[in-house]
Amino acid sequence: MDSTTLVNSLVLLMAGLLLVGVLTTKFSSRFGMPALVLFIIVGMLITRFVYFNNVLITQIVGILALIVILFEGGMQTKFADIKPVIKPALSLATVGVLLTTFIVGVCAKYILGVSWVEGFLFGAIVGSTDAAAVFSVLGGKNIKKRLTSTLEAESGSNDPMAVFLTVSLIEYVQHPEAEIFQMILSFFWEMGIGLVMGLLIGRLAVYVINKINFDSSGLYPVMALGFAILAYSATSVIHGSGLLAVYVTAIVMGNSDLAYGRSIMHFNQGFGWMMQIVMFVLLGLLVFPSELPGIVGEGLLLSLILMLIARPVGVFLSTLGMKYSFREKLLISWAGLRGAVPIVLATYPMLADMEHGRLFFNVVFFVVLTSAIIQGATISPFAGKLGLAGEIKPSNPSLLELTALGKAKSEINHVDVNETMAIAGKEISELDLPEDILFTAIIRNEQIIAPRGNTRIESGDTVYVLSPKAKRKQVKAILTSPALPVVHLNEEKQKPEEATNIIPPKDPDGHPEQET
Repeated sequence: MDSTTLVNSLVLLMAGLLLVGVLTTKFSSRFGMPALVLFIIVGMLITRFVYFNNVLITQIVGILALIVILFEGGMQTKFADIKPVIKPALSLATVGVLLTTFIVGVCAKYILGVSWVEGFLFGAIVGSTDAAAVFSVLGGKNIKKRLTSTLEAESGSNDPMAVFLTVSLIEYVQHPEAEIFQMILSFFWEMGIGLVMGLLIGRLAVYVINKINFDSSGLYPVMALGFAILAYSATSVIHGSGLLAVYVTAIVMGNSDLAYGRSIMHFNQGFGWMMQIVMFVLLGLLVFPSELPGIVGEGLLLSLILMLIARPVGVFLSTLGMKYSFREKLLISWAGLRGAVPIVLATYPMLADMEHGRLFFNVVFFVVLTSAIIQGATISPFAGKLGLAGEIKPSNPSLLELTALGKAKSEINHVDVNETMAIAGKEISELDLPEDILFTAIIRNEQIIAPRGNTRIESGDTVYVLSPKAKRKQVKAILTSPALPVVHLNEEKQKPEEATNIIPPKDPDGHPEQET
């Protein structure tokens, strides 16, 4: 086969993988399990026709996919939602991961017949929940917001802990003389640098995107993704936690007044799905189905220990003294899905040429697959049984697709109106708006309303406004300014005013009496 034919065949294969991957999402949503399961199965089926055993390429693609997935999840995370659950989420992401690693590590030492350090290494690899799986499964469920916020914040912030433990334990296996105290110090360094770099790069990204004026609006999502990759790489170069930096950068950007914010989110959603498809298909290609029957017993036993013992113990102990009921802790325990992160971390021992690297990868793959199938498909029914499913809110489809003007110096922004805003209850003609600010559309009860001067703005509306970029802050101040408190006049203050309107007495002829 010549080079041209080979390239064309690979391109054709890529097209087929993307199309099959997208179509499988319809089946995954019906069964209520993460799409990663079907993506991996597709990759495993392709191994009959394509031989792939490049661990390095798989790891690079996996890391890039994790950056995109974390960036997308962080952009959609509202700080107001995660602020009340920051403490338990961080406890789950650190203490919970350590406890899970220890319990699974002890069991792996005896079940897999490896050393203590290697057993704890296996526990560290499967110790963290996966952001891609959690975001995709919880996004369409009606589980109470407080619990979904806790799980999403945990899954977005516990990857650095798992990466640190995995890398440190591999280093300890290769260099037993390494000092434990130095590893602990490096952990705090990595977390601190990741947090600081995420905040700095997030604010820098918001400033640059809002100030720069591209000819094409399609360049803004590309720039935003560039900042996410910069956050990971720049932080990793100085030995910080790159994944934590990406997540913090995304939260800063998603909670800021960001130009083209909705376009950036839509781009990230599509690109994130594409990266998930490529990553999980590659991971499926890296698995040789003929090797799996030999580890089914060990893999199933470790998977049950993780789901039924290690994860619940980690959740209950790491949330002691926090305001979660027994039933809520049960649901958090069951919703700790494993996905891309453990499989990507399982490539680290293989690249390090460890003796049991291939065994770890196969067992981790089996654990992830069973977790996604069993837990992913039962989270929603289990929440209903526990009475933790909230009301099913109607979806808020994008009924209006407004494209920002790339070459002009104007833009279209939207504001969600609530009862605390001064514009609520007023007609558009009553608003003191500059001449160059124009209401373009109003969405009310999933219907589009063409705004006119006598159109009254109601609480719950989403209004779209066309305005110059230079007046973005002014427009936001006008539209989101709070309503003035209503002042009621005191009746006692009205009495002197009423006393001045006294009718003078009249004489019998009807004329006013003269004072003497």
